[in-house]
Amino acid sequence: MRFGLITPVVTLNPRIHNAWEETAGLDEVVAIAQRADRLGYHHVTASEHVAVPKEAVARRGGRYWDPLATLGYLAARTSRIRLATHVVVLPYHHPLEIAKRFGTLDLVSGGRLVLGVGVGTLEEEFRLLGAELEGRGERADDAIRALRASLSRREPAYHGTHYDYEGFVVDPCAVQERVPIWVGGRTARSLRRAVELGDGWAPFGLPAAALASMLEAARARDSWAARQRPLELVFFPEPALEPDAAPERTAEVLATYRDLGTTVLNVRMVSRSLAHCLEQLDALVEVGRAAGVFEAA
Repeated sequence: MRFGLITPVVTLNPRIHNAWEETAGLDEVVAIAQRADRLGYHHVTASEHVAVPKEAVARRGGRYWDPLATLGYLAARTSRIRLATHVVVLPYHHPLEIAKRFGTLDLVSGGRLVLGVGVGTLEEEFRLLGAELEGRGERADDAIRALRASLSRREPAYHGTHYDYEGFVVDPCAVQERVPIWVGGRTARSLRRAVELGDGWAPFGLPAAALASMLEAARARDSWAARQRPLELVFFPEPALEPDAAPERTAEVLATYRDLGTTVLNVRMVSRSLAHCLEQLDALVEVGRAAGVFEAA
């Protein structure tokens, strides 16, 4: 497995963030990304929420650094680690807007973009941004098809059910011939969407047993057999890992996710400070190597 990092500081999830992150800032984020880069972690992440209703902060968290600005800055401060949106909310944007903004990020980072996408669920934010909540799943499916046709094309053309365009120049565009598109979510439909349209499935908030059950059902469908390339399985274990204090337990978690077929593990770790967070990055790699599951990116 490759290890990816749910980047500390840039999002504060009430269930799993560490207290020191609340007062940390850019210097700490850069230090974490650079350490992860040197250790061979696969990616760092940033997620999209424009504005979270105050009533939802206790459940969802209120801090979400803008993914384009955050990952663009980290691109300049790192050399190899991939830059993953986890996730961009598709209904908030036209596909060509995403293709232009994140295609530029792919260019300036030397082809390190991973485009994580989702359909969104926060009704108040939809209303605030003038986006349609109803029918968002079908629009998101068409948006993924449009992105696949457009991300790496200077003159993209697409004729779909919800998006239709040609005769435009999008310059710059992504430099990867095929930008990986990971589908987020936590439903069986998100997995079907990933199988049929994406390069990976990156769910959240699902225990290992639920993931196993969903994968078993998905693998029995014709759409899985019809795929032309392997599907990245990008899983997020909870609770947060403690590789220094509980290496045996961490090794058990890694083995559980290896047995699920996980290809990339999205991790959050318990830490008391920036220095401890950096030590945890080291410790997880050591545990992963000892367990025979760590693959450097």
